[in-house]
Amino acid sequence: MSVHSIIEQLDRWGPGQRPGTSTGEAMAYCRRLALGHYENFSVLSRMVPEPMREGAAVVYAFCRWADDLGDEIKDHSRSLELLDWWRNELNACFAGEGFHHPVFIALASIRERYGLESKPFLDLIDAFEQDQRIGRYDTWDQLVDYCSRSADPVGRLVLRLADQDHDQATLAASDAICTALQLANHWQDARRDLVERDRIYIPAECHGSIQSFEDRFRWTIEHGHSPDHEFLDEWRAMMQSIVKRTWPGFEKIDPLLERLTPELRPMIWLFAAGGSTILRKIERINYETILFRPKINLFEKLSLLLLSRRAARRSVA
Repeated sequence: MSVHSIIEQLDRWGPGQRPGTSTGEAMAYCRRLALGHYENFSVLSRMVPEPMREGAAVVYAFCRWADDLGDEIKDHSRSLELLDWWRNELNACFAGEGFHHPVFIALASIRERYGLESKPFLDLIDAFEQDQRIGRYDTWDQLVDYCSRSADPVGRLVLRLADQDHDQATLAASDAICTALQLANHWQDARRDLVERDRIYIPAECHGSIQSFEDRFRWTIEHGHSPDHEFLDEWRAMMQSIVKRTWPGFEKIDPLLERLTPELRPMIWLFAAGGSTILRKIERINYETILFRPKINLFEKLSLLLLSRRAARRSVA
């Protein structure tokens, strides 16, 4: 959602509003939000097993709203107020009374069908709140802990919608892949995160040997080239190290696919392939994400879609 649209929607469905939305209208709203605001969802939705589709639309709508309340308001205090309201709506939904937003009206209608619990939703809200309070990380473990709430719950919700979350090995593999996806996104968006949100997800322990790291980071972004002969080489070496440290998460994809039903494998493979493709692109630009943002182009997206079913079958052959 754009900033303009979320303000409009807050006027209609925000704190204190009582829109009187029916269950059917709420579900239709979640489907429209998913199909209209995520560039890949309309294509990806064809790969979602039919019994999961209503649940997937509602989970997506929840995440979209929570993410935008965190990142699009541009005021940390206001975002925290709105995320607290979002949590109250969630808790009221699971308590069975006192909620009014269409996302939670839709969620209330499906949560028993899918056996959903509140914890993964609460973990996501907690991560979005953390983004309002913390913009720098000291250690890799601190960042992974953040990912355990900002990314891993999404994978667990997908598995729950598919009724595929019954053993710890499956959950552990899913968590590892989701964390790797989140980390790959952070390395891809290093410039954007600093410029647009004043956040540096690269832990200090990974760049601590680079003198005046943040000042030189900002200078490079503003001027389009390194401020000295050393910094770009230092950046490349740092990024190479953290990309290498990220790869093992994606290596969990085959063990995970082996545990899933054939209907779910293509979608899960595609998620992981998107992240691993970003890491390969970072390697191909010689780790210069401070100057360039690697992206998956339309042809590559279509190729991944075509490969997903075959690759998923091959991985479990």
